[in-house]
Amino acid sequence: MKYAVIGTGGIGGYYGSRLAQNGQDVHFLLHSDYEFVKEHGLQIDSCAGSFHLDRPAVYRDVHDMPKCDVVLVCLKTVNNHLLESLLPPVVGDDTLVVLIQNGIGVEQDVQERFPGFQLAAGLAFICSAKAGPGRIDHQCYGYINFGDYSCRDPEALQRVADDFNAAGVQAGLVEYNEARWKKAVWNMPFNGMTVALGTQTDRLLRNPSTRNLIREQMLEVIGAARHLGVERIDEGFADHMITTTDAMTPYSPSMKLDFDHHRPMEIDYLYTRPLRIAREAGFAMPRLEMLEAELRFLERSRTA
Repeated sequence: MKYAVIGTGGIGGYYGSRLAQNGQDVHFLLHSDYEFVKEHGLQIDSCAGSFHLDRPAVYRDVHDMPKCDVVLVCLKTVNNHLLESLLPPVVGDDTLVVLIQNGIGVEQDVQERFPGFQLAAGLAFICSAKAGPGRIDHQCYGYINFGDYSCRDPEALQRVADDFNAAGVQAGLVEYNEARWKKAVWNMPFNGMTVALGTQTDRLLRNPSTRNLIREQMLEVIGAARHLGVERIDEGFADHMITTTDAMTPYSPSMKLDFDHHRPMEIDYLYTRPLRIAREAGFAMPRLEMLEAELRFLERSRTA
C-alpha cells in the first residue's frame, strides 16, 4: 500500500521509516529539515536496530504528494487546525486516515470537519523523539494498536496492522473506545506530572509519594473509563502500566519535551476533553482536574 506520513517527528519518522525499510511505498511530509533529509536521508537510532534511509520520498508541499491508501497523521493535536489544508491533497475516495495522536475526542472532531473520511485511531506505546535534523532517537518499546472509528472496509485496518508487523513493529486491532481510555491511563498522569514537577518518569516512580499519586491518578482514569462503559479495564491495569514504566529508560513524555522547548502543550485533548466527558457522565477526577489547572497555569505563565 501507499502511505503518507503527515508529521515526520519521533513517531511518524520512526513508523514511516520502518515501513519504508520493509519495502512499503512511503511519502514523508517535512518542514524544517526538508533540505537536510532530501540530501542526507533519515537516520533511525533504535533499540530495535538502527538503520538509515538513503533516499526517502520527502516533500515540503503536500500538494506535490500523491493520493495514498493510508495517511498516518502524527502531528501534535495543537496543530490539527492545519489538517484542513494538509489532508485533502493526499486523501482519495478509499483512503484510510490513521490519527496517531494523544488524547480523547480527537477522531470525533476530525470526523466533524471531514464527514466522508474513513478514520482510525493509532495508539502508540513508544519512547521515541526527534533528536535533530533527519535523526530519530527510538529509546524503547514501539508497539502500536489500531482502533476502528469509521472504516467502511474493516479489512483495510487489518492490512495496515499486517504491514506494521511485517516491518518489525508489533501491531494489533483493538476496540476503539477501550484503546483510547487505556492509553489515557498512562498519558494523563505521566505527561502532566513530568511537566508540573520538572522531572522524568523514573524519578516519579522512585519516590514513594509520587509513585502513589501516579497510581491514584491512573485509578481515576480507570474509574472514568468503567463509568463510560469500558469493561476490560480494572485496577490491575494501573499496576501493569507502572511495572511497564519501571522497566523503561528514564523518559520525558511528549508534553514535557513541548514544555521544555517552549511549544504549546496538548492540554485540551489530554486533559480538558476527557475530564469534561467524565464529569458530564457523572464521574469526577479531582486529582487530574488539579493537574490540569497546574498545567494551565504553567502554560499561561510562559506567555503572560
